[in-house]
Amino acid sequence: MQIALTPEQAAFDGKVRTFLDEKLPAEISGRVKLGKAVGKEMLGTWTRILNEQGWAAPNWPAEHGGTGWTLVERHLFDVACRAAHAPQLSGFGFNMVGPAIIRYGSDAQKAGFLPKILNADLWWCQGYSEPQAGSDLATVRTRAERDGDEYLVNGSKIWTSAAEDADWIFALVRTDPAAKPQRGISFLLIDMATPGVTVEPLIAFNGKRLWNQVFFEDVRVPVANRLGEENHGWTVAKSLLGDERLLVSRVAENRRMLGRILEVMTEVQAETGVAIPIADRVSELTIRLSALEMTSLRILAEADRGGQIGAEPSMLKLKGSELVQDMDRLLADLVGHWLLPVDSGPAEQPVGPDSAEYVASGLFHHRGYTIAGGTSEVQHNIIAKQVLGL
Repeated sequence: MQIALTPEQAAFDGKVRTFLDEKLPAEISGRVKLGKAVGKEMLGTWTRILNEQGWAAPNWPAEHGGTGWTLVERHLFDVACRAAHAPQLSGFGFNMVGPAIIRYGSDAQKAGFLPKILNADLWWCQGYSEPQAGSDLATVRTRAERDGDEYLVNGSKIWTSAAEDADWIFALVRTDPAAKPQRGISFLLIDMATPGVTVEPLIAFNGKRLWNQVFFEDVRVPVANRLGEENHGWTVAKSLLGDERLLVSRVAENRRMLGRILEVMTEVQAETGVAIPIADRVSELTIRLSALEMTSLRILAEADRGGQIGAEPSMLKLKGSELVQDMDRLLADLVGHWLLPVDSGPAEQPVGPDSAEYVASGLFHHRGYTIAGGTSEVQHNIIAKQVLGL
């Protein structure tokens, strides 16, 4: 099954791939290819390369540093980047708080924050979840009490990814405890260097620091750092969560993983001298991926034409997340027993081929894809009700 691009789209795709060939540092792409972590310094380097080209924020309006690309062009850019093993930029800045600042921020907030996000001069983390408020964010208890031109913030946030590297945190805080839960919340931008902010690591079962808990003790935050109106932070948060709803198919990541499967298959066969009978499984994954991309492009093209898109993205999210997990399983089956000694320390060498070293990490980490961003059960319910009319 082939996807036909217009001549303009094909030229755009070629331009992007040429840029990646010339500008993406080999050290960075090599780490991404093997599943190794790309640290803040490397990610900052790649962000600045993209910003110099004007491509760091494809989803932002052109007047704020965006590209002006169509949704289909953004899809093609994403696919090309992932195929070249380019790291994904910080989603907290580019996909979350950046669009929120553009939509709800003052002129001073836009001028102060947006250029620094674009050039990786300012790093963000998200302060939403709390020990008792995970999927039900309306129950947040972190308090922000007005004291003149400042708020006094007390409470904590949990599962805060990248807080150890963040300069700022955007947080939902309760500013009116007497109001209905969703009406008494405000959206604050908080400098992590403010006295009273403490970051404590949360260690995963593999011994790695994947998350953090952030504590606020009498933290003073200027009212000028509030985004949107007081007690209307829920509106900001909902907008932020919905900004990327059409680009949830994970087509780009699945294409990258399918390429890795073919490479690893060749490496393992060379290492063992045994042909691996997985042609049927590869064919099945390829067909599913082609169908997913065709459906995604159809929806994106319709949106570019100004059409109304309903609940169809739930299908993309559901199928794309499941496909990543099935790609992981085939990779794990390919590397076999080399999967067991995972994530060697920095002074150790992989037991098997380099390509096997981080397969287990991907396998376990991506189990969360069918939970994060809306569980599969929720997506099934949305499709049943809003698409099928059941």
